[in-house]
Amino acid sequence: MLSQIFILSSKGDRLIHKDFRGETCGTGTDLADVFYRGITSLPGDQPPVFMTHEGRHFVHVRHGGLYFVATTTPEASPFTLVEFLNRLVTLLRDFCGPLSEKNVGLNFALVYELLDEMLDYGYIQTTSPEVLRNFVHTEPVATKPFSLLDLGSVGLFGAETQQSKVAPSSAASRPVLPPRGEQGARNEVFLDVVERLTVVIAANGSPMKVDVQGEIRLKCYLPSCGEMRIGLTEEFCVGKSELRGYGTAVRVDECAFHSSVKLDEFESGRVLKVTPSQGEVTLMQYQLADDVPSPLPFRLFPTVDQDPTGRLRLYLKLRCDLPPKGQALNVRLQLPVPKGVSSLAQELSSPEQTAELQPGTKSIRWDIPRCQGGSQLSALFKLEVPGLSRASLLELGPANLAFELPAQTCSGLRVRFLRLRGPAGPPQRWVRYLTHSDSYVLRL
Repeated sequence: MLSQIFILSSKGDRLIHKDFRGETCGTGTDLADVFYRGITSLPGDQPPVFMTHEGRHFVHVRHGGLYFVATTTPEASPFTLVEFLNRLVTLLRDFCGPLSEKNVGLNFALVYELLDEMLDYGYIQTTSPEVLRNFVHTEPVATKPFSLLDLGSVGLFGAETQQSKVAPSSAASRPVLPPRGEQGARNEVFLDVVERLTVVIAANGSPMKVDVQGEIRLKCYLPSCGEMRIGLTEEFCVGKSELRGYGTAVRVDECAFHSSVKLDEFESGRVLKVTPSQGEVTLMQYQLADDVPSPLPFRLFPTVDQDPTGRLRLYLKLRCDLPPKGQALNVRLQLPVPKGVSSLAQELSSPEQTAELQPGTKSIRWDIPRCQGGSQLSALFKLEVPGLSRASLLELGPANLAFELPAQTCSGLRVRFLRLRGPAGPPQRWVRYLTHSDSYVLRL
């Protein structure tokens, strides 16, 4: 049972607020403001999902820089509420398009109509897109119409490419229903293999922890669709003892499937069968720990000393171990430095790189827009630290790396084919791959 639902921007601005039970009326308490002040006062970048204030429980998830928050009483199931908020996020993407402060503001009437149909006096009625589509009549307002003419300059997940047969990341972000003023809908199917990489590398360069969390997402824009068959790598193995095929095994420790996926051909041919409806669904989730077949994408070689003037010199050499044709995008290295640092001088290996000292977190942020496989980048930082001592050096590191690897998977999982039949005609089919860092820690 929910009392309130509100959607806040990253700055705490209230975009959507729905009070189902009126339990806080007359109390003078602004729960949205209470939540935002509480969440921003906590240390760290990942605040807890659950919070409590005067007997009222807050449950929240964050997507697209927005906070999706529900308030409830102690007897409600917290995991049910987390699942409901995640489904709400998926439904808003299906009905409204990409999640952003501007898009939610443009489609506020549609969001309120969805909440009215999904909940009655705080009780969840349905989260099925098929059911909701019959009762929701507000048309979505698109921020920017998508055009296939843009494919020549924008590639997979925003990367530039020389080929025009690659879909950009924004292609699958538009609403499932055609926006106001758009003539008809495009018959398209997007199948994304997305992996999150969690790594801890020791100071000597040896991996201490390597974990891959992956999922196969399907987003369908077909008004009606017959059975879809998705063929995975024939050498795909679940567990450490299973062996299949004659090539190099693509192994995961465990996997789970959506309830709509039929697995009668999975054991024999590694084929998933599903009859999709309009919208987004996660067909399969899998996990792989420690035994990752591909080399880790980045290695860091730091050198720390003092120059003749007493400044702390930090030389970083970042090596990209991807294949020569691969690349990493939006690479960001965050390195904590001694708290007494007062100034920073820098020398970077290429002009497109940027670096700055962040006084609030006492860390260096090194941004690299693009890093080609097999390349090596370097940066020299000179830090002015008054009263530098051996104890101050203990505050240096570890480094945290964030990046995206388009068209690549660390597990080696690939899609062999995507076949479907139905009355909607031959659709355009897109298969995309993306690996991004969830937590990539390099100890100095």
